[in-house]
Amino acid sequence: MNISDKLQERYGKSHLSYSSLKQALGDMAQFDRYMKGELKYQSDALDFGTLYDMLLFEREQAFEKYVVLSDSEVMSRLSDKAKASKKPSMTLEYKSALASMKEEALEEGKIIVSHDDWQMANDMIDRLATCGLLDTYLAGDYQVGFLEELNGIQVKGFLDCLGSNFISDSKSARSAEKFRYAVRDFSYDIQAYIYTKVFGIKDFYWVVQEKTYPYLPALVKCSEQTLFTGEMKFNDAVSRIRKFLTDNYEPTTDYLEYEV
Repeated sequence: MNISDKLQERYGKSHLSYSSLKQALGDMAQFDRYMKGELKYQSDALDFGTLYDMLLFEREQAFEKYVVLSDSEVMSRLSDKAKASKKPSMTLEYKSALASMKEEALEEGKIIVSHDDWQMANDMIDRLATCGLLDTYLAGDYQVGFLEELNGIQVKGFLDCLGSNFISDSKSARSAEKFRYAVRDFSYDIQAYIYTKVFGIKDFYWVVQEKTYPYLPALVKCSEQTLFTGEMKFNDAVSRIRKFLTDNYEPTTDYLEYEV
């Protein structure tokens, strides 16, 4: 039984993704939880990243998916007493009205987003347009999905932008200059390796943008060395997964072993 069959038997799906491979480089217990759908991440940063990407790559859908929070609408739901308080937004009535609005949006399949986040995401995209990156290294087919075999393993994913002779991935970051460390820390090199191999395209870029005004952008090219590192990580993760599935050991017995 090959690794795809073992994945299908254990998890009900026969493919791996960048995220699952990244988990396998760390704790196999986390990999196991991720594959079972038990590992969920949620944060304001992730929520903003989703909004930013949708406005960037699927703008029309963003207008259908999101409802921009209007403070005046929340205020219209408050009693005169709550409106007259020094800080209406701090009252229980305001918070209750806001919670009701969010619930109503969810029932309609929409998400409420703050005016500040909506404006910030659009200002960031305007900066990309002004500096020329939007019409060059973010020009092409967006959100391109794939399910392909790579080195005998089925891999699945979505790439942000498939250009004529390049692939690019949009990333927001605290520091455009220090993004080079994020490539290592978050194993973005695995993504780059998978995407370039699956699509047979050598040139891979990250379009990075800082999340603080004035939203400095950066064009970061993935070097051959980084692609090689991504390949080594990919193979290492697959090896760990294969051993885990073949030996059928308890993930909690796993531990890391390395030299520095």
